[in-house]
Amino acid sequence: MEVRTRTGSGKLITMTIEEIRRDISDGVNDAAEKAHIPPLSSDEQEHLCEIVAAKTKIVAMEPGREVVLTRDGGVHKYTGVCRYAGVPLSVEQAIWIGERFMGFDTMELGIVDYNMKPCKAVAMDEAHHMENVQMSSIIPVLYGVQPNLGVYYQSMGGKWPSPMELMAKMKVKEAKEVQEKAGEDLRRDTIYLARTMNEAGADGLNFDSTASAGDMEFYYILKAIEQITAETPLKIEIGMAGEMVQGLHSEITYEGKRIAGMWPKEQGQAVEKAGASIFGPAVTTKIGKSFPWSIGRSVTFVKSCTDNLKIPVHPNLGMGVGGIPMTDTVPVDVVTRTAKAMVEIAEVDGI
Repeated sequence: MEVRTRTGSGKLITMTIEEIRRDISDGVNDAAEKAHIPPLSSDEQEHLCEIVAAKTKIVAMEPGREVVLTRDGGVHKYTGVCRYAGVPLSVEQAIWIGERFMGFDTMELGIVDYNMKPCKAVAMDEAHHMENVQMSSIIPVLYGVQPNLGVYYQSMGGKWPSPMELMAKMKVKEAKEVQEKAGEDLRRDTIYLARTMNEAGADGLNFDSTASAGDMEFYYILKAIEQITAETPLKIEIGMAGEMVQGLHSEITYEGKRIAGMWPKEQGQAVEKAGASIFGPAVTTKIGKSFPWSIGRSVTFVKSCTDNLKIPVHPNLGMGVGGIPMTDTVPVDVVTRTAKAMVEIAEVDGI
């Protein structure tokens, strides 16, 4: 029997049941071998195969097994400052649409640039928006930002020399030192933003695509979380940038463990120790592989988190992550299959 499915780029393809089972198994084993975690059981892989091969275009959960939705860039889908918007709206109106029309569990404020460094400059303006929506909304509203240590370097408009350029000149020691200095700036900006949003009544913070600039970025966000949770009642969600933390510094450790090379389970354990409330593992979709391969791999990584963490796990499921194809408008057939697999097999707490 031929089953309609997709590649990691979103292209429609057909596969036999045997081919789907093979690709799921290969994806599962790839994750298990790289991260040294248990693979999905044969029953779990067969269940995943059934989800992928379902004849309907959209699949759904059984009543009572629904999970919470948190999201990044919440208002930008509606406000006319990005490619998704149908009509221009204020950020307050966008929150109301998410809450009252779409029925979302949470929403999020954030500037369109979304990076920590420029966000600090407009934090007080953003605090006014946060106060407004808190006065007129019921659902939790978070403030979202990407740490992105990269924008603190001169190559992206920052004040510090680029560590990559220093490494290219074999100045490894200097490259590590400049990452530490830039990381301290990131930590201070993060604390400032958190205090400002706490005073404005925010329910929490969402740090999206964390560790996109490597292990030093992750370290300083973990240190910032320690201080934020000690000083404020803010709840913090950490969404990661990828399934493995890149080692641009390579020697920095947190709680005695080297950060470079951390896979989702270890990332989540560090986030939990720092005091965050929700962990969002991110697994990159491989565009040259099939959807069955990518979803098998993603579910394996995420299940290692839900099996080992006490805090809720909300995997990143969207364009190019979590098994979902890398395309601007993500196909609903694979989106619903991915969500169902994450809930029923990985047993996630939210998405």
